[in-house]
Amino acid sequence: MNSYGNKFRISVFGESHGEMIGVVMDGVPAGLPLSPDDFMKDLSRRKSGSKGTTPRMEGDIPSIASGVSDGYTTGAPLAVLFKNENTISRDYSQFREIPRPGHADFTAGVKFNSFNDIRGGGHFSGRLTLTLVAAGVIAKKIIGNINVNASIASIGGVSDASQWDGILGAAMAEGDSVGGVVECVCSDVPAGLGEPFFNSLESEIAHLAFSIPGVRGIEFGDGFAAAAMKGSEHNDCFIDTAGHTATNGAGGINGGISNGNPVVFRIAVKPTSSISKVQNTLNFTTGELEEFSVKGRHDACIALRCPVIVEAIAAIALAQHL
Repeated sequence: MNSYGNKFRISVFGESHGEMIGVVMDGVPAGLPLSPDDFMKDLSRRKSGSKGTTPRMEGDIPSIASGVSDGYTTGAPLAVLFKNENTISRDYSQFREIPRPGHADFTAGVKFNSFNDIRGGGHFSGRLTLTLVAAGVIAKKIIGNINVNASIASIGGVSDASQWDGILGAAMAEGDSVGGVVECVCSDVPAGLGEPFFNSLESEIAHLAFSIPGVRGIEFGDGFAAAAMKGSEHNDCFIDTAGHTATNGAGGINGGISNGNPVVFRIAVKPTSSISKVQNTLNFTTGELEEFSVKGRHDACIALRCPVIVEAIAAIALAQHL
């Protein structure tokens, strides 16, 4: 559904072009210092404005509706709201009869009998990741000294950052989009976090990673490369009794439980579905294939805005286990 967790529980709501979106967090410890300013650093990292991101600019000012009194969390459910103020809904009117290839327009219409709000992608929009970032701010407070840091590892299959500007420019010139990979490193994670089988630390992180629209894959440590390795290459040999190892092919997790080394994972983010480049797809009203181009304001590379979102989901998973 639209909730995750049982010890640190988050519930998100809203649509891209609705009045507001928000997140309710339960299980927040009482006594955490908190003000709207605490959210601004991470929220600003998610904002658009740089090359390759959408021209849609929102204020993204958090409004704390409950769970805080006199600058401290109360232990009651914490609700944070964000208004949607910069919407152009006419750009989406055609997507009932011509669903965007690669987007959730078709599947959401089937599941909800076409009653879903299609404007801006509705509840399936990347706009909803704002709520994850807000929850991540609280989760980072809960996990304390654990450091969570995510960054772009590659754009368009290229890891050399000096080439990214050209890759983005070429895609934008063609009305197309590109994908990317985001890597996250969680340092100072204590050993012992994770509840096998079904709530292993990897399972929890992966569960949340796929709540980010556009994520197509996740790997930990050596990831898929481990399938081509020998055991002697992939094994992490211990160097002390605390469990630290000479290498970190496991990505800091063994048997679904953190082993005291940095937790390292990468997510693959697909190219943005909404592109102005002409494609041939089905008109569900006429039953005919026709040329189709998406109008409106969209990111050429959604991965660019993902690092802070990935940090948020990692922190939320860790908070759930701490």
